[in-house]
Amino acid sequence: MEIFMRILFCIFCLLLTACSEPVKENIEVIRAIAWTKVAPTHNLQVRRLSGVIHAVEATNLSFQAGGRVELVKVKLGDTVKAGEVLAQLEQRSFLLKKQSSAANLQKAKALLVEAKNDYERYAKLLTKGLISQSDYDKSKSAFETALSAVDLATTELEISIKDLQDSVLTAPYHGKITKRILEPSMQISPGQSVFEIEGDNGLEVKIMMPETLLNNIVKSSEVSIQYPAFSLQHSIGIITEIGTRAQTANAFPITVLITDPFLQLRAGMTAEVDFTFNAGGITQHQGLTFRIPITALGNKIGQETFVYVFDSETKTIEQRQVKIEGISHNDVLISAGLSEGEIIAIAGISFLRDGQSVNLFDKQIKTFN
Repeated sequence: MEIFMRILFCIFCLLLTACSEPVKENIEVIRAIAWTKVAPTHNLQVRRLSGVIHAVEATNLSFQAGGRVELVKVKLGDTVKAGEVLAQLEQRSFLLKKQSSAANLQKAKALLVEAKNDYERYAKLLTKGLISQSDYDKSKSAFETALSAVDLATTELEISIKDLQDSVLTAPYHGKITKRILEPSMQISPGQSVFEIEGDNGLEVKIMMPETLLNNIVKSSEVSIQYPAFSLQHSIGIITEIGTRAQTANAFPITVLITDPFLQLRAGMTAEVDFTFNAGGITQHQGLTFRIPITALGNKIGQETFVYVFDSETKTIEQRQVKIEGISHNDVLISAGLSEGEIIAIAGISFLRDGQSVNLFDKQIKTFN
């Protein structure tokens, strides 16, 4: 009987063991986080100002002599070379004036020879006492007058030659004719503008800069240039001139040389120049900052801002308060709270907590839908 009871007890224990549920272990799921490694950057601000493109070399052309236009050899938009003839006045009057001046010079030289001979003869007679001092003085005065007459005739001949040369207008340098204001048979006055020419020595942008930004730029520094008419094109420019006197609306003139202009650019087009400079943010911080995605930020009660910094030794994240300096596009500039090379979480901040164990998301893994 005793043996039978023991067997029943063993069977009962086995049944109890078979009916009991297995003990579940609490296993923590380690989350993988999107991350980035922070690096310092300058606290830069970009201001875009619009301006107009001009040729580096550009001028109005005019005849230095007056007269009637005989010949016009170029049209609007023509490309010309230095020294090429653009237009010419009627030559007859200039040639006649030159001939007349040359004849007057020859006559003056002949009179000079005669006056010189008389002067030299009277000088010899005076030494011998054969003439009076007044006769000698008259011959000397006549000689000096003849000398002056030769000088005057020479000057008049040089002027007539110059007028003849000035009756032909030539290009001062290689370039394009951008304006033509004369036609054959027109009467032209000296100094009257008849052409505008732009040289092919490059293009520049002229801008008016507000006085509040003037102290932030430096001559010879590089800037970026965009073109509304050519959205896919951009150029590098160099600041060549900074005005010292304000003009319209307390703005100062700035000139930027386009270092790599392309063929489609023309004077008169609009250009937009990006000026980049260091600028203090909310706290006027002037040193280096850390640029991080705006999605990396979290907020506590009291408007405290924080990020989660990854500890590579413990594989956990630390909640750390940071100081915001400003916002640029989709990034935030941090001036305090981070160090170079630290790793921070950049997504899913609301699902993380201080001290949580995490893994770094493998950036090489591609996700397919």
